[in-house]
Amino acid sequence: MLQADTLGVLMGQPVTVVENKTSRPGVYRFEINRSITGTGHEYYRARQDITGERPSDELARRLFARGDIDAVHVNSNIITVDIAKGGTSQGIKDLIANLFIYYGPGVGVPTLVEGD
Repeated sequence: MLQADTLGVLMGQPVTVVENKTSRPGVYRFEINRSITGTGHEYYRARQDITGERPSDELARRLFARGDIDAVHVNSNIITVDIAKGGTSQGIKDLIANLFIYYGPGVGVPTLVEGD
């Protein structure tokens, strides 16, 4: 079910995200408030063709579109991101939080027309 925020600007389900550094330089772990792979896990590498339609597939595509990610591992509600040398984690938390937002500012929300 889609939900609007109090201003009616965002439609969808925001994800709560906690960012943590790991002991490995350039590797960040993001814990979210929902499972996006069930009990399984998915591993993606940069320049890999990602053709699936699961939430983890879409997240990996969005992360790689940034251009500074080497690998992504998703296990239930834990997302581990290996950032390319010289890259930063800036913006990743917001990208994950907005994974299930369907309509943002400036995007018209479809309405049900009588007779449909």
